[in-house]
Amino acid sequence: MLSKIIGDRYQVQQQLGKRAGRRTLLARDLTTQKLVVVKVLFFGHDFEWEDLKLFEREAETLKALSHPAIPRYLDFFELDLPTNKGFALVQTYVEGKSLEKHLKAGRTFTEAEVKQLAKALLEILIYLHGLKPSVIHRDIKPSNIVLSDRSGNCVGNVYLVDFGSVQTLAAREGGTITVVGTYGYMPPEQFGGRTVPASDLYSLGATLIYLVTGMHPADLPQKAGRIVFDPANLSPAFGFWLKRLIEPSLDQRLHSAREALQTINQSLSSNINNLTLNKPVGSKVLLNKQADFIEIIIPPQGFSFFVSFYFLFTAFGLPIACALTKIFVTPDIFTINFFPVLVLLLLVIIAWSGTLMMLLATLFPLFRRMRLKIDQQQISFKYEIFGFKYNSLKPSKRPDINRLEYTKYSSFQQSDQIFEILPRITIWAGIKQYDLGSNQPKKMSDSDDNWFFRSGFNRNLSQPELGWLANELSDWLGLPITPK
Repeated sequence: MLSKIIGDRYQVQQQLGKRAGRRTLLARDLTTQKLVVVKVLFFGHDFEWEDLKLFEREAETLKALSHPAIPRYLDFFELDLPTNKGFALVQTYVEGKSLEKHLKAGRTFTEAEVKQLAKALLEILIYLHGLKPSVIHRDIKPSNIVLSDRSGNCVGNVYLVDFGSVQTLAAREGGTITVVGTYGYMPPEQFGGRTVPASDLYSLGATLIYLVTGMHPADLPQKAGRIVFDPANLSPAFGFWLKRLIEPSLDQRLHSAREALQTINQSLSSNINNLTLNKPVGSKVLLNKQADFIEIIIPPQGFSFFVSFYFLFTAFGLPIACALTKIFVTPDIFTINFFPVLVLLLLVIIAWSGTLMMLLATLFPLFRRMRLKIDQQQISFKYEIFGFKYNSLKPSKRPDINRLEYTKYSSFQQSDQIFEILPRITIWAGIKQYDLGSNQPKKMSDSDDNWFFRSGFNRNLSQPELGWLANELSDWLGLPITPK
């Protein structure tokens, strides 16, 4: 077919691609003298009507698109050759090299370049998904991404090509679905014939993982349906972002290209890098992290020196007071030294008046165990004391978890009082929040007048412990840590 003129206008220059029943040709438009791409579908022995349906859909879709990073529709005609018959689709030619060819040639990409590429493709997807009806590419992969005009550390212009698998939401709602795509880049829902805009995000994520690992996604291990890759050479924030793109569950994946672009633009690395990565020495917090769940157990607080002193005073105050009272009370009931008796009785009242309140408010945190557990179905936060268990908050659905906040220690002054904000982790599930650490400002003065309650009754997780747990939760949830 080389050097042949097809459609009475297009002179074939070379073959760009070949697969069963299809050819992709580089040709010159004899009318404009410009190079064009001609995609040909032949009526061969392996022809299926579904192939023609997709071919015509690609032509109709390209005709409706207008974006500088997408080839433009030029022509569509019936092909009648002596040896073959079929249809031809003509589109503008993008001069450049596919991402796949760059990778096979040994080119590597820095994190900065991968981010540039991701942002450029997300801009294209925002356009496609924002159309009415939305256009879903369904086959984003390195061979369908073309780079041109590269200079320095810039990836150059980025183009998305080959809309042969394209689908609109209107077409999906109108009838049968054809399962198309490339293994390794297809999200789970696409295997079942279901595609949504977030399906393209999964394919994009798999493509980017190929760039950062140098391995085809299908060759990487999987755990609980997730692609497992080592993000050690990436900044934590970007690694978390990539994991959110390839979530098998649509509920847990980033929902739109616009959301993905906004998230990648957030500069979170510096906030995450300052957190503790490993369990602090001496911490009694227990962490059980598995593929299908993560569980954090905060053991009972136990007695502090000041709490122990209070209960010793309470326990022995009354007997001592009674013994001393006998000393000051003579056998003659009419000769009682009232002053020391009143003092001792006052001490007893002080010691015992708050006993019930202290038992409720103090023994509870002293002996309770806190358990935060997140699995594939829900998040729950339970208190356990003396064998009894109850929920601190009503459990929420796992897909509702959408934000992970970390609050650093800080202080502020209001009127003549100084308040301190203790560090904490907040997991947001919709409008419900689950806190590890203190969630209330604490009054603090120069003399530290509430040392008794802070050190004895209201012990909180330390900042290193919370930093460590924040990183572990972020890694398991695939959520970036948002500073507050």
